[in-house]
Amino acid sequence: MTAPDPRPLVGEPVSLDLLNTRWVLDGTPRDLLTGTGEPTGTDGLAVWLASTGLAARFTADAATLEHTLTARDALAALVDSPGDRSATGRLNAVLDHGRIRVALTPAGPVEEAEFADPSWGPAWTAARDYLDLLRTAPDRIRACAHEACVLHFFDTSRNGTRRWCSMAVCGNRAKASRHYARSKEG
Repeated sequence: MTAPDPRPLVGEPVSLDLLNTRWVLDGTPRDLLTGTGEPTGTDGLAVWLASTGLAARFTADAATLEHTLTARDALAALVDSPGDRSATGRLNAVLDHGRIRVALTPAGPVEEAEFADPSWGPAWTAARDYLDLLRTAPDRIRACAHEACVLHFFDTSRNGTRRWCSMAVCGNRAKASRHYARSKEG
């Protein structure tokens, strides 16, 4: 049984959910996969795999963790600097470790991911998901607008104007800051 997921934002598309394995809690950076917090390392990877529905297909071992971190670093660089050639090359290197196999079954056409080395599976899946987001709506891939937040989300709001990872947390902090600034001026 895996530990509960301690992250403040879950349920985003797999690529952004991987980025959200790093967050800030009470001013302290946290990292589900490598840094502070419980669980970390392969236990943290197991939590992330379970959270994203990938645990049934992939194992939380050292090689999978290493490859997943490689994908996370490439994705973080691309989200921060879209079109960055180095980050694009690093993401393409992750994508080189898998492919989509298409087939016709009695139930109809299917597409399945294939990996020569299954430890690349979660990393490849996150990288592939990022490509799908870029195809769908690249302008909806967002970083939270709160200056102390490092989380990312895919804006599914009707008018595409979502600014916060969570209105209840970061949105309220911003409102409270504005209110405090106004009351201090007056």
